[in-house]
Amino acid sequence: MNDVPTTPTDVQAVVLAAGLGTRLGRPLPKSQTVLRDGRTIMRQQVDNLRAVLGRIPVTVVVGFKATVIMEAHPDLLFAYNELFDSTNTSKSLLRALVLSQHGGVLWMNGDVVFDPRVLQAVRPHLERDETFVCVNTAAVGEEEVKYTVDDDGYVRELSKTVVGGLGEAVGINYVSSTDKALLREELRACADTDYFERGIETAIARGMRVLPVDVSAYDVVEVDFEEDLQRADRIDAENLRLGSHRR
Repeated sequence: MNDVPTTPTDVQAVVLAAGLGTRLGRPLPKSQTVLRDGRTIMRQQVDNLRAVLGRIPVTVVVGFKATVIMEAHPDLLFAYNELFDSTNTSKSLLRALVLSQHGGVLWMNGDVVFDPRVLQAVRPHLERDETFVCVNTAAVGEEEVKYTVDDDGYVRELSKTVVGGLGEAVGINYVSSTDKALLREELRACADTDYFERGIETAIARGMRVLPVDVSAYDVVEVDFEEDLQRADRIDAENLRLGSHRR
């Protein structure tokens, strides 16, 4: 009999899926892109969350073709960013945090395909309610969100313009119950076009401590272009193979 995963206290999840996703060139939101195994990106994300963390609340921030996502996932909660065509992820995350329940929030971009072992790797930090960003130290792409750390090993800078980055943020993050109010303030102060990483940076400047959690050992890809989707399908196929082997 399979063990039923227990839920870390008060943890809830958010998927940011309001954007237009124009770079992939598909008619539907990127989160509804179908992977090799027949699941959409979002269905895989939710399946991974439930498999590792149990039946935690999952809220999806929708905007572009919102009803498509809502009809495909009637088991989830939803928040609507009606300004999805003129705002960026800072405002979508803000919407989710304002509506969130008590406790910390684990969030991810709606186009991230990942090995579920990423969630197993971050689970101790969730249980300790520690704010973190997941990072890949094996690559530092020029167009990716990069980071540096301070003398204590916490994130100092987090943006696409970081010089001398130690790795890339992969799009899976957590804000603790004690840091959530500060992050909300900083996201509210962000420009409409800012990514949520800007809010994290300014919160760090005000004293928020953010751990970089290295998940380089596991596959994670943000699907922006067709070649990313091909990589995501390879991840999906490998996870299916490992899942069959485990059973």
